[in-house]
Amino acid sequence: MAYNGPMNSLLPLPISPAEALTEIIVPALGLCSRRMDSAEAEVILLAIALQESGLAHRKQVGGPARGLWQFEIGGMRGVFTHPASAAMAAEIAKSRGIVNTPEAAYQAASEDDILAACMARLLLWTDAKPLPAIGAMNDAWGYYQRNWRPGKPHPERWAQNYRKAMACVAPEGRA
Repeated sequence: MAYNGPMNSLLPLPISPAEALTEIIVPALGLCSRRMDSAEAEVILLAIALQESGLAHRKQVGGPARGLWQFEIGGMRGVFTHPASAAMAAEIAKSRGIVNTPEAAYQAASEDDILAACMARLLLWTDAKPLPAIGAMNDAWGYYQRNWRPGKPHPERWAQNYRKAMACVAPEGRA
């Protein structure tokens, strides 16, 4: 099936971390395997979106990245080809109405926030190490750097973004 536009109505940008959590991340994790849904996943996904786009841009200013998680085509290819994520990426692509290709998902990431969040979670799923514990800010920074490989990482912003993410997610997670 060809991509015919976003499956969800996009919120006007910028959005608050709380809105991103409830309107994008929580629904996205509901589309992923239950094993991928945790408070740790919510925190790091929210922190990465804050770090990458500030929840204000779906297309990188002056660059090729797409979605609130600022995916480049190489990262999307990784999600669609890695043995740990390929099958789930195909399922999610189908459920979001796009063809099962990294190129289609890359294009759609700037028009479907839930798809972008799903792909971000799948990228993290390809890491053999478990998600960092909530509050392990330095471990989360390393996890982000290892998986996103940001060209301009801006370490001076991480602590504030991570704290904002933690403040939005209850320590015990959702019921």
